[in-house]
Amino acid sequence: MTKNPRQQAATRNAMPRRTRKFRKFADSAVAAIFAGYSADVRRKLLVLRELIFDTAAATEGVGKLEETLRWGEPSYLTTASGSGSTVRINAKGSRGQYAMYFHCQTNLIETFRDRYPDKFTFEKNRAIVFDDGDAVPIDELRHCIALALTYHRDRKARKEARSRRGE
Repeated sequence: MTKNPRQQAATRNAMPRRTRKFRKFADSAVAAIFAGYSADVRRKLLVLRELIFDTAAATEGVGKLEETLRWGEPSYLTTASGSGSTVRINAKGSRGQYAMYFHCQTNLIETFRDRYPDKFTFEKNRAIVFDDGDAVPIDELRHCIALALTYHRDRKARKEARSRRGE
């Protein structure tokens, strides 16, 4: 795991406290997974969950997300539009860490690393990992989520553009 000195130096979590209730779960199995997290990790993962749904709603072409379990983890799929790659979230270990996972056979983490080398802690080619006290850069994370939720659409568009140019 690549360590990020800025994150380690953060003294508090920058994720906003929510004044409104979180959206309801449509899938009882997902709700059960969230209920099993410690209160602190659950709150942080619920904020990430809201960020995923909010980003999907604000990103053209993504459509409605499907929330389900993949590998026993809350997962967000662009089933309706097929525009993107699955995004998963979960607690990680017993030290208050949590993570957002991306498909390891995409170039998403490489792209995030190139764009935000000092903003996140990355785990190989599959995850952005947060420690308990990390300041989470919400705008940058929102951009990463949007890139994941449009991965297939954008990849297809790039392929078609290359084809038109005769490459």
